[in-house]
Amino acid sequence: MRVLMFGWEFPPHIAGGLGTACYGIVKGLAENGVQTIFVMPSASGDEDGSVATIINASDVPVVSTSSSVDEFVNMVKFMKVGTNMIPYVDPDQFYEMVEAEKRLREESTDKHIGEKFRFSGKYGSNLMEEVARYAMVGGTIAMEHKDEFDLIHAHDWLTYLAGIAAKELTGKPLVVHVHATSFDRGTEDMIDSRVFDIEKRGMEAADRVIAVSDLTRNIVINKYGISPDKVVTVHNAVDFSGRENLNVERGLKDKVVTFLGRITFQKGPEYFIEAAAKVLKRTEHVHFVMAGSGDMMNRSIRHAARLGISDRFHFTGFLRGTDVQKMFALSDVYIMPSVSEPFGISPLEAMRSNVPSIISNQSGAAEVLKYAFKVDFWDVDAMADDIYALLNYPALADFAAKEGYDEVNRLKWNHAAAKMKKVYESVIK
Repeated sequence: MRVLMFGWEFPPHIAGGLGTACYGIVKGLAENGVQTIFVMPSASGDEDGSVATIINASDVPVVSTSSSVDEFVNMVKFMKVGTNMIPYVDPDQFYEMVEAEKRLREESTDKHIGEKFRFSGKYGSNLMEEVARYAMVGGTIAMEHKDEFDLIHAHDWLTYLAGIAAKELTGKPLVVHVHATSFDRGTEDMIDSRVFDIEKRGMEAADRVIAVSDLTRNIVINKYGISPDKVVTVHNAVDFSGRENLNVERGLKDKVVTFLGRITFQKGPEYFIEAAAKVLKRTEHVHFVMAGSGDMMNRSIRHAARLGISDRFHFTGFLRGTDVQKMFALSDVYIMPSVSEPFGISPLEAMRSNVPSIISNQSGAAEVLKYAFKVDFWDVDAMADDIYALLNYPALADFAAKEGYDEVNRLKWNHAAAKMKKVYESVIK
């Protein structure tokens, strides 16, 4: 079986969880006998070509498009994206991208047959334009390789138009993968109608929709009006190959409680800060770390200062790669207090590092993790109680660490990919 897959990023160059998940999926599919052609807007050349054939969309000239593809392009052409629409990018990065866009803008958004588009592959100010261009190039790639794949798999709204174009031009079945929805990225009154429309178009055009959790599946059915028969849940996993638990020398004797993720409304940073203040009223021998960046970072710094806990509360900025593993090695408790989390891979990574974890009930990971402590994101008293218990009762922490480690080691991408393969088989005629 062969699949043409549209993604937006791929290790080692990633800005968020989507690229990591795509790598795990592709690797798992390979172990299940599925060959993948993975298309991305801007490849660097150092991606792992052993698990998939990587196609750099920036290298592909547009050959032909259909009237419907042109319709997609016209729908989003010239529409700029504001700060609240940029996933995984902090305000400083956003400013730099906007300034670079002003200085280096060399291309028209108009389509020129036979020309190549230069994709940034980022989440910058011209994101909508890149999504439209990606649809045109995606259609071209599908036509050029139509004898080399059996179906199309598109990840999240950024690639749905490319998936639709590929399906229309080749007649091959389309599977769209919902890693997050507009309802996860903000409150209902903050939803960008352009993104919602693209999400809905992709789900309606798809032969099957894969959701990363039952939580996400219910959103797809109830908010987007997609038939339940069409939506399948395949929970995420984690790729731990090549990773070792690091022994890191600690510079302090106090315990460390870590939040690691984007500092945005969705991730619940303010609830973590409130819980930290409550814990610090009961014990002094603990430090809290917020590792990440996002639009709520400055607000979170001020919040910690107002509560008088700045001397025990630390902000690291965005971490990636080995630095993430070092942070887990330094941690005694990990917490993910997300307001809305389609799945949430980070607690699995923490538990794999023998770190007891607390997660919100409003996360997809809560559906599969039995040995993580679970609280409602808004219940800061319960959150503080769980943190305090894990810090002060070694037997409880040891039990949670041991059982959690064993649990996440059973959540492997090849198992998730086997379920995806069955979804593929259900749409191939």
